[in-house]
Amino acid sequence: MSETADHNFEHLSPAAAGLGHIFARPKILAAFCVITLAGVGWSYIGLLVGGTGKTLDGPSVLQTLCGPLLNPLASMSGVAAVVLMWGAMTLAMMLPSAAPMIMTYAGIADTAARKNEHVVSPLVLSAGYAAIWFGFSVVAALAQIVLTRAALLDTSMASASGLFSGVIFIGAGLYQFSALKHACLNRCQHPFPFFFANWATTTRGVFQLGLKQGAYCLGCCWAIMLVMFAVGVMNAMWMAGLGGIMTIEKMLTGRRFTQIIGVALIVGGVGIVVAAFAVYWPVRTS
Repeated sequence: MSETADHNFEHLSPAAAGLGHIFARPKILAAFCVITLAGVGWSYIGLLVGGTGKTLDGPSVLQTLCGPLLNPLASMSGVAAVVLMWGAMTLAMMLPSAAPMIMTYAGIADTAARKNEHVVSPLVLSAGYAAIWFGFSVVAALAQIVLTRAALLDTSMASASGLFSGVIFIGAGLYQFSALKHACLNRCQHPFPFFFANWATTTRGVFQLGLKQGAYCLGCCWAIMLVMFAVGVMNAMWMAGLGGIMTIEKMLTGRRFTQIIGVALIVGGVGIVVAAFAVYWPVRTS
């Protein structure tokens, strides 16, 4: 990342150079995505209020923003909204974490352009990366429908089972320690060797590079993304928090932060499961 931080990308096209400069500031990009994510949440509140004709006071608005959506699967338009919201949420959460990868590609492409070699715009790479996460969004939306019909999610899209929520937390925590997690995370943290070994000069080839990098990112982050099913789908506060965690993971090196998050998820999951069983304890006999 530091190798390209001061690059001016002057040999790239204006659009490609502009993209490189944007991703050279991942912290600003992350803040922008979080703000955008919050804006999406508030816009949805506006749609809810407009559709019901109700007026929300301050506490009601805060409860709506910090909680799950209110039965968006009640209509086909609601289902479409869920798919779109998953797409917007996923990109807002994952785009900042892709900054080092896209910026690294832009730096290598600019160096190639200085040598009068043919290069493909970083926009193509970004499109391949986004395609993977849009595919995940569709699968996640379908999973949400299935879980709702299986009564594991209630009509407000919150978990209807403490055991279900706890299992998701524990599973996500355990995945933080897996070999696959660390292999994918290493690829995300160090994109230069990947591009150096797999450099492509065709649009199709660069798009495939984006697909591969998106697949590595998916392999790294899918378990944490599934935590949304436990805390309330489209819960804006959790979206921002988990998005920040995944971004920090990609910007750091080593495993310590990843393992700390894993322990926290496991402890939280165990606590949720214990609380769920505590409701039925002690067992009363007639």
